[in-house]
Amino acid sequence: MRRRFALLVPFACASLAVLPASVAAAAGLNFSWGDCGTFGAVNKSFACTSNTLAGAIMVGSFVPPAGTTSVTGEEIVVDLQSASPTVPPWWKFKYVGACRQTSLATSADFTSNVNCVDYWQGLAVGTSVTYVTPYHFTASRARLVIINALAPADAGPLSTGSEYYAFKVSLAGQKTVGTGACAGCLDPVCLVLNQIKITQPAGVGDFYVTATVQRNYVTWQGGVVATGCPVATPTHNATWGALKALYR
Repeated sequence: MRRRFALLVPFACASLAVLPASVAAAAGLNFSWGDCGTFGAVNKSFACTSNTLAGAIMVGSFVPPAGTTSVTGEEIVVDLQSASPTVPPWWKFKYVGACRQTSLATSADFTSNVNCVDYWQGLAVGTSVTYVTPYHFTASRARLVIINALAPADAGPLSTGSEYYAFKVSLAGQKTVGTGACAGCLDPVCLVLNQIKITQPAGVGDFYVTATVQRNYVTWQGGVVATGCPVATPTHNATWGALKALYR
């Protein structure tokens, strides 16, 4: 039976409606542990001997295309590929019955980060998340979709050539050891930032950013780079509405 995903903080925002989008050829994505782009690391290792996990924060960033005028949000697609035949229980979050239901959190708060541009300035609202596993009928895959929004009154353009913070994904260490521990913490995993859709008000036009600046993936416990981490999770353009429709 297909698992139902969890939808957190439901919201309706006209700026995040499904609109025709331009493909941003000159733009690009970065994905790192700890900070944006080259200021972060590609791999995170953890001994998995404690329920305390420090510094496990993935940071997505991007260089925007030309032509933005009033950016009101972003839709982010991150795909997970496990080296094991199925996504380990340690990497199952959000939905009811997941082994570590509350151990993944997302944010667009970069008020304490300085290495890339913080467009959000602590004003991002309405963060929503889905986490789907197995994804695309593949037991070793999962898909994380994040939406961040900004009030239209706070919206503005992005500067081409600048790298902007997009989102954070934080992992906690609960249920790594002890009673009720979730298996699979030591299993190598790769996570690929496949796209960021930059959204603007209805009628203005949106942009997909799918190219790579330095690196669009991070690894856990060494990941699965040897087997083609960045290509192990092919992009399928997915809107928020399309993901919900899979589970109706």
